Amino acid sequence: MKSLKDQIIWITGASSGIGKALACEMSAQGAKLILSSRRIDELERVKNNCAHPDNIFILPLDLTDSTNLEAKVVAAIALFGHIDIMVHNGGISQRALVAETEIAVHRQVMELNYFSYIILTKALLPHFIERRSGYFVVTSSVMGKIGTPLRAAYAAAKHALHGYFDCLRAEVDRYGIKITILVPGYIQTPISVISGDGNFLSSKSEQISGGLSANKAAVQIIKAIKNEAYEPYIGRFIGEERLALFVKRFLPILFAKLIPRLGTPK
Repeated sequence: MKSLKDQIIWITGASSGIGKALACEMSAQGAKLILSSRRIDELERVKNNCAHPDNIFILPLDLTDSTNLEAKVVAAIALFGHIDIMVHNGGISQRALVAETEIAVHRQVMELNYFSYIILTKALLPHFIERRSGYFVVTSSVMGKIGTPLRAAYAAAKHALHGYFDCLRAEVDRYGIKITILVPGYIQTPISVISGDGNFLSSKSEQISGGLSANKAAVQIIKAIKNEAYEPYIGRFIGEERLALFVKRFLPILFAKLIPRLGTPK
């Protein structure tokens, strides 16, 4: 893919952070957009800040409302007549010890970060198969590749995305459907973080605050989309993360011994 011009792209989680930055950059490059999130007023603000707001539709979407997601796919297709690229980007983060994390929190994180993605994907898949074309871009995380203290619910959901979309990639290659799984490191985004009892945490980690800006991350992501990258790493990775990724891949037993010494995320 050499250009995004006239590509019809549906972005979830588009009201802030990476989704917002992607919308602005993709619009500047001539894409036609469908922007979704729960916050309609913020979506309107994003749309009006884009280079070509006349080529943007807003489709309100609550990713936790699983009973309504299939209908939203039908509505999204109807807006421009078809969809070329689906960018799964909505989500929530989590930070708590396993012993202090309620099962309801695991379900909440999985519902939003995993099940919403696969429900939308399965509903959109027949459209892509019929057109023998389509592209799923999936926002995972470095936590989809490794596990660290305090992140069990979040890491589990992100690991699940890799398993699901790796299997799907193998099944749909014959239809010309592409899949890119994004692996962001630390990005400066206002992502919501919940504790073990389901309450929202008010402070960001120092790593997030010192991460790559969402705008710069969007540039990297768009480059990855144009290159139809398999599993690109996005953003800024601190030394401990780089070491963990390398050791986990090539020396998994050593990884299991080292990871407790890397400390807990702040």
